[in-house]
Amino acid sequence: MGNINYEQELLFGNDSQSSMKRKALYRLMSLEDIKVSKIASVIGISERQVYNYMKEYENAEDCEGYDVYEDIRYRPESELLVYEDMIKSDLTENPVSTAKEAAKRIELLTGLKRSVTQVRKLMHKLGLKPLKTAQIPAKANPVEQKKYLTEELEPRLERAKENKQVLLFMDASHFIWQVYLGVLWCISRIFIPAASGRERINVLGALDPITKELTKIVNRTYITSVTVCELLYMLSEKYKGQLVTIVLDNARYQRCNLVTQTAARLKIELLFLPTYSPNLNLIERLWRYVKKECLYSKYYETANEFENAIESCLEQINTTRKDDLQSLLSLKFQLYDLPSDSASEAKAA
Repeated sequence: MGNINYEQELLFGNDSQSSMKRKALYRLMSLEDIKVSKIASVIGISERQVYNYMKEYENAEDCEGYDVYEDIRYRPESELLVYEDMIKSDLTENPVSTAKEAAKRIELLTGLKRSVTQVRKLMHKLGLKPLKTAQIPAKANPVEQKKYLTEELEPRLERAKENKQVLLFMDASHFIWQVYLGVLWCISRIFIPAASGRERINVLGALDPITKELTKIVNRTYITSVTVCELLYMLSEKYKGQLVTIVLDNARYQRCNLVTQTAARLKIELLFLPTYSPNLNLIERLWRYVKKECLYSKYYETANEFENAIESCLEQINTTRKDDLQSLLSLKFQLYDLPSDSASEAKAA
């Protein structure tokens, strides 16, 4: 076949339709009685191929229903095609971490050996994709979480959307002044100095899931029951005259008598989460975001710079960072599947 120049490349490209395009152009040029050598030069094919096209058109006149524009090039089907369902089922039930491992598994299942590239394409075709695994608390109870979400949390969320009450998610986070190494796109590896101290910044916050507004207390000492009561007084004043419900975990300093009695006096409802249920506390997502933005691959020379970075990030939640948090703080909560052994026990109960 003749060499295809730049103009021919623009005209025909490299897609599966290029052969049909050449046939069509050949047909137009042949109707103008252009010489075979000229047609071959313009289209970028050999003269022998021009004669092949000519023969195809002659056969088309004799064979009714023959489509000369049909792409009849041979495309072999993969031998793995008949095993696709079995492969998908096996890889879904027992996921692999690499395409190389998948290739070995497929060879054991089917007896067919394929390259890593071929296996990777097959996995994409089957709908599999590399996803980072996530950790869940070992003692989390999916049944209790689902019941809590449907019977306690979602009804209050609906009332909050209708401005019939205020729903807040409360939790504390402790940001330690040290280097958290992360991944950076760079030309060469970057070395980050270690922090010179071990101080930590404590933040106790209450997040409104509707307005995305954060009410917080920041200190460098400890978060105690007294700190929680202080935040309760702030929230009572801020949402004066409104029905307030606060979702919080079962930390000892939050469930003590001092906190519960203070909340009752301020007419604030405390809605405690099921044990080991950080996935149902919306503010946990905010803490992860702050850590990613302020701690990972960052160096602060002094503790004051470190604290200012965290406070600045929190202050920008409703301004410059609002778009970043819009999807992160959506009102959708992750529920975990019940392990097979626990599922059988739950059904028996």
